[in-house]
Amino acid sequence: MTTARDRGLAAALADARDRPDGAERCAELERIASRADATGDPRTALSARFALVEAYLHRGERWRAVEPVRRMRATLARHPGLLDARPDELTRLRRHQRQAVEASFGTPRVGLDQARSLLDALAAELGEDAAPVAELRCRLADHLGDEPAARRGYERWSAADATDPVGGCPGCAPARRADLLAGWGEPDAALAALAPALTGWAEPQAPPTRRGERQAAEAGATACTDQPERALAVGLLPWLRTGAVTRAARAHVHAYRRHRGERTAFPLLAAHLRFCALGGYLHRGLEILTEQLPELDRPADDLSAMEFAAAGALLCGLATEAGLGGRRIHRPGHGSRPAAEVDVATLGTQLQALATALAGSFDARNGTGHQSGRIASWLAERPLAAPVPLAAESEFDEEPDADPADPGPSGPEEPAPLDAALLAAALDARGEPYTPEPDGTLAGRWGEATIQFRLLGRHSDVLHARVVAERRLPVERRAEAYAFCNAWNHDRLLPAAYVHEPGDGTLVLAAGVSTDLSCGVAPAQLAVLVAAAIRTGAAYAEAVAALP
Repeated sequence: MTTARDRGLAAALADARDRPDGAERCAELERIASRADATGDPRTALSARFALVEAYLHRGERWRAVEPVRRMRATLARHPGLLDARPDELTRLRRHQRQAVEASFGTPRVGLDQARSLLDALAAELGEDAAPVAELRCRLADHLGDEPAARRGYERWSAADATDPVGGCPGCAPARRADLLAGWGEPDAALAALAPALTGWAEPQAPPTRRGERQAAEAGATACTDQPERALAVGLLPWLRTGAVTRAARAHVHAYRRHRGERTAFPLLAAHLRFCALGGYLHRGLEILTEQLPELDRPADDLSAMEFAAAGALLCGLATEAGLGGRRIHRPGHGSRPAAEVDVATLGTQLQALATALAGSFDARNGTGHQSGRIASWLAERPLAAPVPLAAESEFDEEPDADPADPGPSGPEEPAPLDAALLAAALDARGEPYTPEPDGTLAGRWGEATIQFRLLGRHSDVLHARVVAERRLPVERRAEAYAFCNAWNHDRLLPAAYVHEPGDGTLVLAAGVSTDLSCGVAPAQLAVLVAAAIRTGAAYAEAVAALP
């Protein structure tokens, strides 16, 4: 295999960016960065490590991003003016620095000294009262069990500028704050903190107005695509604890309808399981546990695995007490563990052991007993309320659009010429990582798909989204690949599928969506087009991954 040692670094880096996401691509990017360090090419070293960090983020391995971020900071220390003319890249690096610190909350594989060093460096540049710094100080103290320090950080965070570009998604900030308050035993304060993300979420007794709920909630959540469902999941236990059982039940059905199929929603599943356990919905909880149990073998991070396992153990324990301990649940095989039909009581014991072991790993790293104590308190919980009837999922189907003959008042956003800034803003509003490439392409990873957004046409007024499925087929399956693409194009409107042969003995299954926006586009319309390209592109890549 030809590597960066055999050719120019720029060409090698361009090739590495075009490779399918995976361990080989990450290894090549690391080789390029190391070679650039050795040859005195700090610009290429930074570019390679930017790509490497974003590859790790797309793969759900945030903890691996810590070392390349540290090396990027070291490069800037040796070459202080390297990003003076590139303020966007400096902001991007600071975002990755924040994400690297956040990784320490999710896994014990990141040393606290590393996390604190990166956080201190961020504080030196932004100031202790900057929103990203105050939030990270607060969450780190909470993770360690230092509630007084966490509350001091919370106050600084609440008073800071919520639009700081280095901070996390502003639309999700209410949910992050509410999660902390709920953990401190303040359910009423948690629900108050959630209010901005739940604008338009109807009270249970109100007539169903799904379309109005969705539009108002999107406006209140700063166009965050995770809302209101993420906020609803965070509010489940506070609503139960304050007696709002009907609202909690309605929120659970609405939110789980989305979370059940989203890979990135795994960290929220513990809230749904705890709601079912403590709200008296044991049968539904066991159905959800059965459905989601395979995801525990490929979790987003150790923290979400620990919380899912603890919530599952609580559910199984309460189900066993209710006489359901003999019910059998299929647990798929993973690694050396064979597939098996496990009774609820046994599964609860297995999940409790896993949660306890993970909590011990965090505490060994942290030098505290906080995580073990937190999990023990979860396992000791008992039902909070009698169950109420759950809403049917069909109640949350979106209403049809208004009668075209009476379109109503036009929206506040007017069409504008399509440009790179407008496209970047549409992606920024989603709060998901993407990589700006030298030619202006904006590339990101969604599920099994890498999607590249670029502007085409003489006047750059055509929005083009190119989808590349992660899975490749051997060239011997050419006929099957063409048959699959033909069937997709026959049955689906978007995206247009095709087969590409790169000449390395494999077939790349790609697809594209092009939209002529020569008459301009409103930001809200562009957000819809981007969301549609991502949704249909991810579905296409999942279909490729499911091929035998």
